[in-house]
Amino acid sequence: MRYSAPVGQNMAAETPRRTAGGRAAARFRHPSSRLRQVAAHLGVLAIVAGGTSAFAVMHKTVTIDVDGHVVSKSAFGRTVGDVLAGSGVPVASRDRVQPPVDTEATDGEEIVVRHAHRLTLEIDGKSETVWTTALTVGEALDALGSRTAGAQVSASRSDPLGRDGALLRVSTAKTIHVVDGATTTDTATNASTVRDALLAMGVVLGASDRVSVPLETTLVDGIVIVVSRVTTTSGTQTVVAPYATQQQNDPKLPKGTTVVAQVGHSGTAIVTFEADLIGGQEVARRVISRVLVSDPVDQIVREGSAALPVSAPAAAGTSQAIGQELAAARGWTGDEWACLDNLWARESGWRVNAGNLSSGAFGIPQALPGSKMASIGADWQTNPATQITWGLNYIAGRYATPCGAWAFWSAHNWY
Repeated sequence: MRYSAPVGQNMAAETPRRTAGGRAAARFRHPSSRLRQVAAHLGVLAIVAGGTSAFAVMHKTVTIDVDGHVVSKSAFGRTVGDVLAGSGVPVASRDRVQPPVDTEATDGEEIVVRHAHRLTLEIDGKSETVWTTALTVGEALDALGSRTAGAQVSASRSDPLGRDGALLRVSTAKTIHVVDGATTTDTATNASTVRDALLAMGVVLGASDRVSVPLETTLVDGIVIVVSRVTTTSGTQTVVAPYATQQQNDPKLPKGTTVVAQVGHSGTAIVTFEADLIGGQEVARRVISRVLVSDPVDQIVREGSAALPVSAPAAAGTSQAIGQELAAARGWTGDEWACLDNLWARESGWRVNAGNLSSGAFGIPQALPGSKMASIGADWQTNPATQITWGLNYIAGRYATPCGAWAFWSAHNWY
């Protein structure tokens, strides 16, 4: 008969059997060793179970709305920022994320990401750069608030903003003053330019009408726009046809002197024109045709290129010496004296009694008639000083200088 130990009492070990090596093999292990083995297995199971639980908690399936494009993503992470990073969605400091990136993410959550981009905003002609997460023009305007309330915009509110650096023109409400003839109109408008404002007011411009500011001028509050109505008329007018001047070189004239060889005369022409009038006053004229009635006559001016004459020294006590002294008293020395010496040498050879039988000219300066020299002295027929004084006065009054008289004589052989 076999022995059974009572419940709760340790069972006795069976008689050990011999092994091949003569050692006894126990049929049962010691109870404490078995407990340690069980505890070890339980620990491993706890670790595995804990890791599986943490793995399940970190894994999220979320819906991400990135700038209006909705996608479903599976990712690992504790926070919204972790999940976005794990889903390959970059986020910068200016971007808007809802819920915020440091919020703990939950499975099945919807995450909205709006990336910030630069927007060039031109308000009433003044440009500025802003950052916005708006997707449409309307969202951007709403974010700007009262600055753009009631404004006119260069794009529809439903239009997407487009790429980074997009340009949005905004024209805010403003009061302008339009003067059209005798009528002044004060009006509120959100038009961006003078052209747009006039069109909105129904102001129609004629082809020749004028506006005080360019039509593409950006409107500002309080601007005054004056519209001038232009009427057109036509007519004819007789006008002067001016003459031209020809310059001719004359090697016989002293260098630096000019002589008018032919006096110019203007002609006449009939001009047909078209004129613009504002308030009855002519402001512009356009020539339609020009018909010459009488031809102008050119003026011919000769310019001397000959070297100035030279003069030999005057012998003492001669008429020539008296003339040199009296000319020097007037400041006529050097070239001026040489011109005078040559002039009277050719006219009279400096002789007091020189006479021209054909003309009646007399004396050193060849006065015509000689009796004119009596205004200087009664001895005009015999006194060289009297004749020279009169001659110098004549030159000064008619030619200014002896070289002026010499230039005229060179062109005409008389003075």
